[in-house]
Amino acid sequence: MTNHIPVIAIDGPSASGKGTVAQIVADKLGFSYLDSGALYRVVAFATHQKNISWHDANAIAECAKALHIQFKQEKVLLDNQDISNDIRTELMGKGASQVAVHAPLRAALVDLQHSFRVSPGLVADGRDMGTVIFPDAQLKVFLTASTETRAQRRYQQLLGKGQPADYSNILLDLQERDARDKSRTSAPLVIAKDAILLETDNLGISAAVNIVLSNYQEKIDK
Repeated sequence: MTNHIPVIAIDGPSASGKGTVAQIVADKLGFSYLDSGALYRVVAFATHQKNISWHDANAIAECAKALHIQFKQEKVLLDNQDISNDIRTELMGKGASQVAVHAPLRAALVDLQHSFRVSPGLVADGRDMGTVIFPDAQLKVFLTASTETRAQRRYQQLLGKGQPADYSNILLDLQERDARDKSRTSAPLVIAKDAILLETDNLGISAAVNIVLSNYQEKIDK
């Protein structure tokens, strides 16, 4: 049983900054880190490689069950091969959003996500960390920003990497992803009743990290 191991669950929409905040919080606390979104990107990548349609729910789930996924030193490994860059493309981001709507796949990944809960603690980010995967998390945070702010951040991020970017297309893509995440029947993107709402339109990464850390400290001091 791992229920005694603390979890900080950080959920929110795409490009909200939750991954960056979660990674820094995990580093500061010495906790493990779970980027659940990366799992769905890996599945999108693997199924794309096998020419499995992102609409074929059962085939996607069966494929996912056979995958050997590891996170090592900020690298994502699939069958011991580093695919960190391969899964961070815009295509794999769209694919992750499309495969994530399928209930059979989400069920297939539950045990894998639970396996990241190891001592001394875990910081997990995603869409359903606090509502479905770790409903007993010591701290739940819903980190968000306006669609326009998130699109601008993604735009600047891509330009910074030397990749082509079009703000209008990014904005439209985020709007479509938000709609899929909120409307899917399996584990939709919602704010957990006991989550802290953290809006970052006018908040930097450091400030967001400090808010999460201070709220966690308050939780464990009680």
